[in-house]
Amino acid sequence: MKPKKFETSPQFYARIAGLLYLVIIVTGLFAEVFVRSKLIVYGDAAATANNIIHSDLLWRIGISADLIMQICDLPVMIILYYLLRPVNKKLALLNLSFNLIQTAVLAANKLNLLAALFFLGDSDYLKSFSPDQLHALSYLSIKLHSYGLGVGLVFFGFVCLIEGYLIYKSHYLPKVLGVLMAIAGLCYLINSFLSILAPQLSNFALLFPCIIAELGLTLWLIFKGVNLIKWREKLAIT
Repeated sequence: MKPKKFETSPQFYARIAGLLYLVIIVTGLFAEVFVRSKLIVYGDAAATANNIIHSDLLWRIGISADLIMQICDLPVMIILYYLLRPVNKKLALLNLSFNLIQTAVLAANKLNLLAALFFLGDSDYLKSFSPDQLHALSYLSIKLHSYGLGVGLVFFGFVCLIEGYLIYKSHYLPKVLGVLMAIAGLCYLINSFLSILAPQLSNFALLFPCIIAELGLTLWLIFKGVNLIKWREKLAIT
């Protein structure tokens, strides 16, 4: 009898995905809560510029944390495709496609945060602008980043909806996780479209269910993984 190869087990991949997903959550919250929310003074370009100038390294660390989040997202989406394709291969592939788009959008969106920093530099080519103009341009770049984030999360909203359906139908992951992920998808979509159509109604509190759902899925993948018997049964009939 040949020894079982641990690295080929779906449980191994589930735990890797869970650990990477945890990195995504931690780095994302760090960049948003402990960097940008500390430095950005909404409605005050001069105060925001002053904070960024005096916390240049922290601003760059926030951008780096975001990029780590996007890098980790790539193996996670591949593993989730592998784990969920026994339920419905076409939907799992569609889910992967939406996820690739949202990651590409969010990664490219980091250029707006770098631009906000560049406008506050001391390069000679910036001396043709007044300090107030540079502060305004920097703040405009930050505003563009917030809208770019909303655009990216539109695609991620569909990711959560599809994942929620696939998890619910899988029988090898808890149905409650599928329901929570579907709710998270709706919250992402509602908040993202509100940020575009009616920005005054957009509220970070709408994303609280998303944190609960994604953290729940993360912890389940790390500590429980999938029901191997049912996963293999699904795989055998696909």
